[in-house]
Formats: sequence, C-alpha cells, structure tokens
Amino acid sequence: MSRRPKLIVGVILVVAALATVIYITRWRDPLPGAQNGPGGGRGGRGAGMPVPVRTVAARSGSIDVTIDALGTVTARNTAIVHTRVDGLLERINFQEGHEVRTGAVLAEIDARPFAAAFEQAQGTLERDEALLSSARSDLDRYQVLLAQDSIAKQQVDDQAALVRQYSGTVQTDRGAVANARLQLDWTKVTAPISGRVGLRQVDVGNVVHAADTNGLVVMTQTQPINVVFAVPADSAPDIQRRWKSGATLNVDAFDRDGKTVLAHGTLESADNVVDSTTSTVKLKALYDNADGALFPNQFVNARITLATLENQTLIPATSVQRGTPGTFVYVANADSTVTVRKLTLGIVHTDFVAVTAGLKPGEQVVIEGTDKLKDGAKIEAAVDAPAAPAGGTRGKGQWKGKAGTDSAAAPAAPAAKAPAAAAADNKEPATAKRRRPDTGGSNQ
Repeated sequence: MSRRPKLIVGVILVVAALATVIYITRWRDPLPGAQNGPGGGRGGRGAGMPVPVRTVAARSGSIDVTIDALGTVTARNTAIVHTRVDGLLERINFQEGHEVRTGAVLAEIDARPFAAAFEQAQGTLERDEALLSSARSDLDRYQVLLAQDSIAKQQVDDQAALVRQYSGTVQTDRGAVANARLQLDWTKVTAPISGRVGLRQVDVGNVVHAADTNGLVVMTQTQPINVVFAVPADSAPDIQRRWKSGATLNVDAFDRDGKTVLAHGTLESADNVVDSTTSTVKLKALYDNADGALFPNQFVNARITLATLENQTLIPATSVQRGTPGTFVYVANADSTVTVRKLTLGIVHTDFVAVTAGLKPGEQVVIEGTDKLKDGAKIEAAVDAPAAPAGGTRGKGQWKGKAGTDSAAAPAAPAAKAPAAAAADNKEPATAKRRRPDTGGSNQ
C-alpha cells in the first residue's frame, strides 16, 4: 500500500475515535443536575423545581344516592277524537296545539238530517201515546160494564191486552226519541278529556265517519304528565322498599345531555314484572309540567333519588387516581410536598365522590397537575376554596374548575351509583385519571 492511502485510513480512524468520544460524553450521559422522570431529564425541570398544581380541600357534606336511567315522556291520557255519527263536517272550533277543557265543542257536523229524524220519532211517540190513552179509557168503561154483567169478560180481556200492546209501543217510541236526541247531540263533537289538541286530521267540508281510523284530532293530557323509565332489576327491591314505606322518591328529568334539569317529579308507580330480555323493571314518575317543558314521546334522562347520606367527606372526581396502590389521591402537605393516600370510595355522584376511609375534611387534594407527581414530590399549589357540588349534593358554594369557572353549574351526564354498586366495584368515576405512583421514579 502506498503512503497516500495509509494517510487516508489514519484520518478516518481518528475521526471515528473522536465521534465515539463525543457520543459517550455528550449524548449518552445525562446533563449535570438533571434526572430521569417527570420534572427531570434532558431539557426538563430540574430535580429541585416544584411542580405547579391546583388543590382543593375535602369537605363534609351530604350526597344523594341516585340511580340514572333513560326514560320516555308519556301523556297522562291520550285520546283520538272520533265523530260518533256520519255526516258533513261543517265547522272546527279548536286551534291546533292549544289547551282545551273537557266538554269543549271541537267540531260540528251538519245536524239537519238528525234533527228531522228526532222530530219524526217525537211524532210517532205522540201518536202512540194517544192510542194508549184511548185504549185505557175503553178498558175502564168495559170493566164497569163487566161489573154490571153487561159485557162479556172476553171483550174486557182483549181490551186489557190492547192497552199493554200500546204501552210497549209507547216505550219503544220513547227509546227512539232518546236515540234520535242522542244522535242530534253527537253532531257536536266535544273534548273527552282536558288536554292539548294536536293537528287536525280532516278539513271542513269533508264527510266524516265514526269508523275513520285517524279521527278528527288527537288529544294528549300533558298537565300532569308521566315519564316511564327502566332500572336494573337488582335495584328494584331497594326502590320498592323505600316507596312502600311511604317515602317520597324524587325523580328529576334531565335533557339528552344530562346537564339541564327539565322538571322535578316523584315516583308514582312501578311495574309488577321484570323484563326478561333486559333484566329491568319499569317505573313511572309524575310531573305537574306547569311550564310545558315535557312533551309526549320525548326522551329524557331520569334520575331517581333513593336517599341522602349526611356528613360525608366529599372530593372532586378529578382528584381520584388509580394505580398500583389501588384507588388513591395526592394529598398536599404543609411543607409543599405531596403524599399518596389510599382511599375507600362510597357514592359517586356526577362530578363528586364520597370518601368512606382514607381522608378527612379539610385535607387538600390535588385536582390538576397529577400527571407530573410522585410520592414526596415538591409542589407549588394554587388552592381553590372548598365548596359543595351542586345538582346532587348539598352545601354552600361551588367547586371551581379551570380559570375560575363553575364546574358544578352544569352537572355531567347522569352516572351516579347506589351504595351497593359503589361498594362492590370501588371504582373511581370515568373522569378520574389512572396513574400509578412510583416512590423512586416517574409515573408510567
């Protein structure tokens, strides 16, 4: 090999050696003062820097035990208004969509044929009543003559039979008159119930029949109104026991998003069988619906309140974590550090959770910034004022969310559990983040 190729190979070896040294010293080794894990690592926060978090104090309050279900609004009564007689529809007296009272005249049918039939029936009755009166007079005279032995008894018996015949005819005529009067009255179609009329099914000028399928109009009684919903069969015994004891079970109707309360009602009745296909039991709630917020066939979220638990330790659901220790929260200490605290959860209600063990009222729990924490980590806390959640639990004030907004003003979609269900699975709400604390390293 000549001198020039040897020189080139030497330069290449030197460059490779320098590159190896730079890689080992600059890239593989961590920077001085840095650590791996949350808040550390290359380009991250130094080990001594506190993690900014937001905390709120656990408080003592009351929380409702509720069961949520999808419900359907049903009219208290529904009636398809039919005409009782056939005839020409002359007049419609209702406004579509308006409330009417029982007995209000909704429509009128041409009454002239029925008036003529009524007069004819009355004339027949008057004629037969005259014949009956004459026959009775003759019977009285025949009975006097029979007493004087001036007439045959057979003639008296025949006259008595004639009187009975005329009496039957008069009774039939009176029935015909009553029927004709009824037919005449039915030319005025009246409201069978108090409620709201829908859209008319036939226009003026058409001949209507009693056998028409659609009728003239559909009426629904909406004040009061019902909501029918189904609950799991396992919850039915608790509901039945409370209801039979005389307790008033409140049932709130929410909109489709479960955020706005449409109406407040009470449980009215329960079905007597379990639906074998869905393993549920149907319940019916009653609402006065004075503002007309509920419409028949409307879908709503029904929330039935079984009981109210007092003196419970309450925390926001966003503070609850789940990891290797199980269900836990990060508790902020007075020395600006956090501690992992295992919890036993009770009732879960919308955005809030009742804690049965592991936490006391007044202790600060982290509600924001948990993804950067570990046991013993230093924090820089922004403290929110403790308050009670709205829309399910009672107390003063409101829990505050991001940027000072009121997260309780719009409760989340119904997701509450009864005590038995919450104790069985002891799971945190869906809004809680799942994290595993690591006493020596970063959260995974």
